[in-house]
Amino acid sequence: MKKKLIAALVFISLAISVTTNAFAKSDQLAWFIKRNGKNSPGFSGASALVDKFNGYYIDKNAASNGEKILYLTFDAGYENGNIARILDVLKAENVPAAFFILDNLILKNEDLVTRMTDDGHLVCNHTKNHRNLSACSAEEIEKNLTDLEKIYEERTGKNLDKYFRFPEGKFSESALKAVCNMGYKTIFWSFAYDDWDDARQPNAEAAIKKILANTHDGAVILLHPTSKTNTEILPRLISAWRQMGYRFGTLDDLTK
Repeated sequence: MKKKLIAALVFISLAISVTTNAFAKSDQLAWFIKRNGKNSPGFSGASALVDKFNGYYIDKNAASNGEKILYLTFDAGYENGNIARILDVLKAENVPAAFFILDNLILKNEDLVTRMTDDGHLVCNHTKNHRNLSACSAEEIEKNLTDLEKIYEERTGKNLDKYFRFPEGKFSESALKAVCNMGYKTIFWSFAYDDWDDARQPNAEAAIKKILANTHDGAVILLHPTSKTNTEILPRLISAWRQMGYRFGTLDDLTK
């Protein structure tokens, strides 16, 4: 009888665990866009949730009014010889950007992170360790983001800008709410491309063609500064965008 009872309890425990994990997995959402050439793209069905919790992914006013403005953002987890060169280009071209960083970049390349701010860019939160926060509690999320804030402040003497980006665009309603309650504005994107894999860098000409063919009014552009291709093409991209009539805004402009 005792063995049967133990077996039953084990079964119930496993059932609860499986059910809980299933719910946690089903709660996860993934940000995606449907490209539409030089017109505004289609967005994830969860875009209404993003709007609800102080999130942004395109300049809606610019998109509807035909205003030629772009927002350049970078997800910067580590340095591989390209970030300094990206910063050189942005400075030479007088283009503002936002960098979403991890603790690894601060701890190993404090000088580069400090330079981002000194050059007038926004330095923003991408979590401490690129953790998927979609199934995390509000307390876990607060600790993760706050830990990065503390490291940044200790190393630079400055405060992180209050913008956040979910790693890999994976999120949930509860995670969005927790980030919003911390005073952050969540930033997704309206254009990104396959530039993050160092071992599979896209061809420069193909990358330029894809990016320019999908540049649209009010675009929030996501690039990775570790990309060799992005480093190579950035001056040409900036020149081409300007020839198309675009100027560059900041996330402060986007969210005001």
